[in-house]
Amino acid sequence: MRRLVRSWNKQLLLNAGSEKYIARHAGSQQQTKTQEQLVDAAESNGYGAKHCMNLVQKYDYENYLSTLLLPRELRRAAFALRAFNVEISRSVSGESIEPQIGKLRLKFWYDSIDKCFEEDSHGSYVKDQPVLRELKHTVGTRKLNKMYLRRLVTARERPVNKAFESLKELEEYADQAFSSLLHLLVEVSEVRDVQVDHAASHLGKAQGIATMLRAVPLAGRKQVVCVPLEVLLRHGVSQERIIRSESGDKGAEECIFEVASAANSHLNLARQLHDQVPRLVRKIFLSAVSTEGYLERLRRANFQLTHKSCVGRDSMLPARLFWKSLFNRF
Repeated sequence: MRRLVRSWNKQLLLNAGSEKYIARHAGSQQQTKTQEQLVDAAESNGYGAKHCMNLVQKYDYENYLSTLLLPRELRRAAFALRAFNVEISRSVSGESIEPQIGKLRLKFWYDSIDKCFEEDSHGSYVKDQPVLRELKHTVGTRKLNKMYLRRLVTARERPVNKAFESLKELEEYADQAFSSLLHLLVEVSEVRDVQVDHAASHLGKAQGIATMLRAVPLAGRKQVVCVPLEVLLRHGVSQERIIRSESGDKGAEECIFEVASAANSHLNLARQLHDQVPRLVRKIFLSAVSTEGYLERLRRANFQLTHKSCVGRDSMLPARLFWKSLFNRF
């Protein structure tokens, strides 16, 4: 993993450095001016790519690791899309963020999507925002569906204090907020296949549900837990008991088991389509490895969300990701 990071950083620096050298040694004044513009563009692109990479590493570490294992020609676009998703998520997360402020931030990102698809948007704020600059570069070099980018934003418009009524509603949210990103990454690979889309949808739902379960001990009482109300009512459990997730609380364990089982079912459905997924897309679906790892740790902890094995990073994830990537599995 460290070798991949060093190689990626070195490539960015070499690209910018070569442009600087050409600019310094250009013969005429006009050539120098033109080359200086190329230097600025190269430096901007290099900084933007590095910024996106650092952003994903800081706020989405598990997907950062899986993205490093993508082929080089896909890596820059993948980091741009994941960084965009991180920025959207950060717009509404945090204890000190007021709902109205969150809405304004989401509107900014929503409007920025159209800016990135405009040919003359270099004169706008897109040029000054590194994530948007990288997103525009991705839009300009890959054929992306604007609908999926918009779904990433509109999914986060759901109030954090609004409970999910049913498992179906929870799955629909996970599909919008997580599957949409996988669909975009598949489009970056230029693969167009119905079975791949089905696999991406199921995997996104599994990843989304597992991610929201993991967030329960961290978010605490700042937001409503992801366990749907129909599940809580069926087992006679309050949201407070889910947040505490104490050892021996059978009712809470049953609720978490039911939600985790839904995530595991979608993960299995995605993997049933494994043989119909091209080898290149299997690299994109490596995020399934971390989802599977968390669900297995949760099972071994008797579905206690606050168990020490279910909180924090998985130290074995880099090895398992590399192993799966080596054999083209997800």
